[in-house]
Order: sequence, then C-alpha cells, then structure tokens
Amino acid sequence: MDPQLVLLVIPVLLISIIVHEVSHGWAAFFLGDRTALDAGRLTINPIAHIDPVGSIVLPLLTAWSGFFFGYAKPVPYNPANLSNKKWGEALVAAAGPASNFIIAILFAVVIRVFGAQGMPVDSLAIQACASIVLANLFLGLLNLIPVAPLDGSKILFSVLPYKSIGVRRWMEKNQLILVGLVLALIILTPILETTTYFFAEMLIG
Repeated sequence: MDPQLVLLVIPVLLISIIVHEVSHGWAAFFLGDRTALDAGRLTINPIAHIDPVGSIVLPLLTAWSGFFFGYAKPVPYNPANLSNKKWGEALVAAAGPASNFIIAILFAVVIRVFGAQGMPVDSLAIQACASIVLANLFLGLLNLIPVAPLDGSKILFSVLPYKSIGVRRWMEKNQLILVGLVLALIILTPILETTTYFFAEMLIG
C-alpha cells in the first residue's frame, strides 16, 4: 500500500478505535455508571487509551495488507451500576460498533461529495476515505460476532434467557480459544471480508 495512504489513514484508524472504546464508556455513563469517568477514560486523548501492540504495532503491520485492524485498552464499566439491568450491557456493547458504522457512513458521504465534484476515484483523498470506510465497517462487523470477549457476546447474553448463564460462563472461560477461532475464520474464509466489501459498496456506490 502507498506509504502516503498509510500515513493518512493510520491516525484516523487510531481515532476510530479510541472512539469505539469511549462510546462504550459514554453509553455506560448515560445508563448510570461512572466507572469510566472516574478512571479518566471518557476522553479522546490517545494517551488514555493506547495499547502499544493493539494501537500502534498491529495497525502498522496490517496496513500493508490493505485491511486495517487494531484495538485500544478496554474502557471499564460496572454492569451492576447500569440502570437498565436487562439491556444495559447490550446497549453499552452496541455503542462501540455503532460508532464505527457512523464513522464509515460519514466518510462514505465525503467520498460521494468528492465524486460529485469530479475528483478522480484513484485520488489519494478518495482512496484514504475508502480505506477508512472499510476499516470501520470491518471493526464494527468483527465486534458484532457473538463470541466473548467481542461486543456481540454481550448482546447475545442479553437476549439469552437467564437459564443459559452456563453459555456465558463457558464463553468467558474459553475466550482465548474463541478468539483463535475467530482469527482462523477471518484468515481462512472470505466471510468477513466479503461482508465488509458488500456494505462498503452500498455506502460508497
């Protein structure tokens, strides 16, 4: 990938990852939990969120493959403090992917505006915006996979009846195995990549 393109996209990707985590914290705050606020994590200041591997090394390494990936330090929250006991965790979890989808939509709009003004589709600006759309769609869809510790698991746990608590305990106990399976799914099959491009095509046109 063009080094100039990488330099343009990486900072926005980092901000996207941080916004994802901060969105969890703000959702929890609006539902009555001050854990993230008291921990100083309701800020977009990168210093409060950067994970050396997930926020710097991984995005740089994956950027050259054309698909960006990374993560920040999880924003803490206490489910016991949430005012909505039934759907609170699901709402907090959904806030992260929702933020990625919103960012993707915003940059897709920018691409359409640039296109309407006659900017070539192979221009650096449009390529950078397209990469940001793809990255955020990928991150949002990835996090919706319903296995722990991904956000989708919290949504799943809210939907499942309480008698299925054993499923949650099993997932949380075997998170490393589940993450490995998800990575294998991404590497060995085109499912997530194809889905990402499908929605990107819908947004960008």
